[in-house]
Amino acid sequence: MAKSFTIPEIYESPMIRRIKDFRGAGDSMKKDLSPAVLDFGPVRFLIPRHFGFCYGVQNAIDIAYRTIEENRGKRIFLLSEMIHNPTVNEDLRRRGVEFLHATDGTELIPFDSLTADDVVIVPAFGTTLEMQARLAERGIDPYQYDTTCPFVVKVWRRGDQLGKQGHALVIHGKYEHEETRATFSHAALHGPVVVVYNVAEAEALAACMEGTAEAGTFERLFGHKCTPGFDPKRDLAKFGVINQTTMLATETQDVMRVLNAASERAGTAMADTRDTLCYATNENQGATNGLLREAADLAIVVGGYNSSNTLHIVELLESRFPTFHIRDASEMSGSARIRHWNQWDKRLHETDGWFPIRNKPVTVALTSGASCPDALVDGVILEIASWFPDAKPVDEAMAPFRG
Repeated sequence: MAKSFTIPEIYESPMIRRIKDFRGAGDSMKKDLSPAVLDFGPVRFLIPRHFGFCYGVQNAIDIAYRTIEENRGKRIFLLSEMIHNPTVNEDLRRRGVEFLHATDGTELIPFDSLTADDVVIVPAFGTTLEMQARLAERGIDPYQYDTTCPFVVKVWRRGDQLGKQGHALVIHGKYEHEETRATFSHAALHGPVVVVYNVAEAEALAACMEGTAEAGTFERLFGHKCTPGFDPKRDLAKFGVINQTTMLATETQDVMRVLNAASERAGTAMADTRDTLCYATNENQGATNGLLREAADLAIVVGGYNSSNTLHIVELLESRFPTFHIRDASEMSGSARIRHWNQWDKRLHETDGWFPIRNKPVTVALTSGASCPDALVDGVILEIASWFPDAKPVDEAMAPFRG
């Protein structure tokens, strides 16, 4: 029986929840990745098979809000953002939770101010062994309120297993991301570790392993994100690849293929670690590929601007559609202007005339990241539908999804 979670009503969604339940009832094996069509007449939305809160995010929200209820009157802290969604993190702050660190690790509240009576919640990304030790020194149990995603823990356990067997570890991830920093810390307990960001870096690491790279390549690309003394020719004689769970699943597979091919050429041993890929990442990205097979005028992705899995969904969609990454409906000033995030130059843009309101029907591919409440997607749908005086009422548009 699947585990159930208690999610605050503010995050619940009447429309998206009904669509997901309807699709789940008719496709329990999750084989159909084609999107549902929510048709308001002059505007229609393509709703993917999978998106929104994943298991790990639901688990984290359940634990965090229960922790708040059970510890009234105590000071409650999160090590950093619990998940990468501003709506959720802002609500936690409104409920009195304080954040000890920014996402880049910058200290916001002096760690020395913590006492054994304080409550500290470990975020869904997990944390480093060094941070766990610092908490223990303050008399705080780092595992009492731990929202670490079970699939991140699965990656750690696989890394532990490989490390104890004498394998070095290659982590496919963003070195500055909280999850990768935590995974690096756990992996380094047992042996050499290096982080690769993408296929190009995997190819460079392969050249270093085979001895064909230019002098200084390893130090230039990987010297800041490996364990001290890492030697690619020596340490990659026996290794495995594990991953940050929110990376592009296809890219992790490509990284593994590059390194496996190099391993075969060099006569080294590479472990099979395909079992560390996150199911939710696979499902959400697979459903996004389902959107790419459809015709749409534009795509909208709702989610935090620092959410890795959301950024990868944007990356997939913008290969085919004009794509706008927004945190919620408040970024849209009607059909005239939208404020949206550009991950390539890392800043907010404002675009005029972004919505082709005169094209009828307008087709919008709409999805969200794994840390985004479905209620925010509902908000986008209702806002856009309100721009069309002749749009069907919500009940009529939702009629096909009555189970």
